Amino acid sequence: MHEATLKEIEDKMLAGGVARPAINAFLNSVRQVTQGASGLIPETDIDPVAELPALDTLPAASHNAASRLNQLAVIKLNGGLGTGMGLDRAKSLIRVKGDDTFLDFIARQIFHLRKTANAPGLSFYLMNSFSTQEDSLAYLRKYPELGIAGELDFLQSKAPKLDAETLRPVSWPAQPDLEWCPPGHGDIYPSLLGSGLLDRLLERGVKFLFVSNSDNLGATVDLRLLEHFANADLSFMMEVCERTAADKKGGHLARGRASGRLLLRESAQCPDADKDQFQDITRHRFFNTNNLWIRLDRLKEELDQHGGSLPLALITNRKTVDPRDPASTKVLQLECAMGAAIENFAQSGAVVVPRDRFAPVKTTADLLALRSDAYVITDDARLVLAESRRGQPPVIDLDSSRYKLVDGLEDLIAAGTPSLIECESLKITGPFRFEPGVVLAGNVAWVNDQESTRSIPPGRYQDTVEKV
Repeated sequence: MHEATLKEIEDKMLAGGVARPAINAFLNSVRQVTQGASGLIPETDIDPVAELPALDTLPAASHNAASRLNQLAVIKLNGGLGTGMGLDRAKSLIRVKGDDTFLDFIARQIFHLRKTANAPGLSFYLMNSFSTQEDSLAYLRKYPELGIAGELDFLQSKAPKLDAETLRPVSWPAQPDLEWCPPGHGDIYPSLLGSGLLDRLLERGVKFLFVSNSDNLGATVDLRLLEHFANADLSFMMEVCERTAADKKGGHLARGRASGRLLLRESAQCPDADKDQFQDITRHRFFNTNNLWIRLDRLKEELDQHGGSLPLALITNRKTVDPRDPASTKVLQLECAMGAAIENFAQSGAVVVPRDRFAPVKTTADLLALRSDAYVITDDARLVLAESRRGQPPVIDLDSSRYKLVDGLEDLIAAGTPSLIECESLKITGPFRFEPGVVLAGNVAWVNDQESTRSIPPGRYQDTVEKV
């Protein structure tokens, strides 16, 4: 690549307010592309991970584990907008139960930990994006004691979209915001450093970091995991779940054949010839929940050693500059996954956790399940499946033409959310609205071929398909 192109990328990022560590990380990714790196991880380069310790087998936390909370920082990744569900603000501001949002639950989880473990020094931060910062911080003003020393967030960086042919930063004067894209949550590492937060945490004696997604309310601090992480003297630890048939297209944990280290392989990094093995859940058994534990002092050492960024596996996405216009300029979006850092540390590990620590909300179907009685609120402000569900959420299929967006879901349950605690599966096709007092059990479906909305009256519906 011509140095002038790299300089053009660097200048655009500097003008956009991107910190130097994030710029260095992105330029390294661009150099990988120009050197022919595809980011692909073939099956011949990895071995499956056969066995891992499980959370349920770890010993109960000792009193010392609670004292370590004052050495812990909790970060919630909060950079995503709810655009996939029709919103133009932070996804964490979606109402989950009653009037409470993801952010309300997260705040209560932190307060519960500080109080019950006598750990007022437990630090909490959001990693916001330029799109989510203002709304999220405004909402959290109701919890003035949430931040430590007045700090509550830091900003993830942004990356320029690159012209797929020239690799120059793309120009789109009609909508300049479309010239930028998120750099993937692997950006947390250079952004922690570039914001100065990493150094401030270390100066305060904060040694451990727990990171998870803001839309995953099952991911709170478990003292058994914190103690295991500390006692095993790990630098990096990933929470994983057993893959099921529903997870076969998602990324998985593996071990590099040459390095012997754990690594993360995403679907975009799998060659087409290896898709069958990638999706074999008996071969590759574990997927990343994006709940991560990190030793901050060792992270700082790695960042310093590599010029402020970690050499993470590259994910290359080919898109158009305007995602709604397939005729617009073809671009490359270069990303890195946060969990890919597991390969950067010699002392890394993973723990198998129950599914109740992985309950992200990606669709309105997920949101409907959380709002129903299939999920209950625990004393420590988590949302978990009711015990009678035995770890299995209801399978919900909502007509995407009607209910893909939150507004459509709100219309469906405007009068009341149906009981789903006994429901195995629910499918709704066409326009409906639940009345109060609807109880669903077993496998239930409704079909309405008409344009007019039909009401579903109160009552118990079990193992039935109804066409109206």
